[in-house]
Amino acid sequence: MEHKLKEKRAIVTGGANGIGKAIAIALEEAGAKVWVIDKDKEGLDNLREHYPWIHTTRLDLADADEILKFYRQIEVEWRFADILINNAGVSRFKPLEKLSIEEWDYIINSNLRASFICAREFSKMHARGQYGRIIQIASTRHLMSEPGGEAYGASKGGIVSLTHALANSLSETGITVNCISPGWIHTGAPDKLRSMDHAQHPSGRVGKPSDISSMVLWLCDPDNDFINGENIYIDGGMTKKMIYKH
Repeated sequence: MEHKLKEKRAIVTGGANGIGKAIAIALEEAGAKVWVIDKDKEGLDNLREHYPWIHTTRLDLADADEILKFYRQIEVEWRFADILINNAGVSRFKPLEKLSIEEWDYIINSNLRASFICAREFSKMHARGQYGRIIQIASTRHLMSEPGGEAYGASKGGIVSLTHALANSLSETGITVNCISPGWIHTGAPDKLRSMDHAQHPSGRVGKPSDISSMVLWLCDPDNDFINGENIYIDGGMTKKMIYKH
């Protein structure tokens, strides 16, 4: 894979921690030049300390003007990017009657609107007919919910729909657009998990960030250009499991 992504330019949103960090590192190790944007200063500082060759910019993706300013910076320093990973996401699970309009807007703007703006600006600087990849990270919560997840679930459902819309709008540009919907991906210490957490998954374990980053690398492979507009579930089989108790 390394030679296939060598010198490719990749933007990863929300890449300071968790799944996004795993994706950024995997892309860099595959030979790509990587630029991470995130609002977490401590996470970005830690990333730079261990991976000083990864570019970083701190910004809040809920702020459209900050996103546009960042893309002007990309144009100056890189001219264009080949890969966009729309990974960043925020969530606030709280009772419906206590969810404010401001909180709803912040989640939708951070997760969905930011993905649209990033994809639009990415496509503007893309040379038509050349290699391009947009990969969006949604969630299985776009089709299965718990109480209090209205804003997060709606934002992730919007990302799934945005994916196939973008795939069609960009069909003549050389850019493919796909989505990954992770299930339970554990980003903390392994000893925090219980045996029952693993056992409930048909695959026999809870997911790892590398489960997502490996699929991202596969989708970024220039040879894999016939997959377009898809939403790929990586959840250990949980969305295909009958949950009724006998």
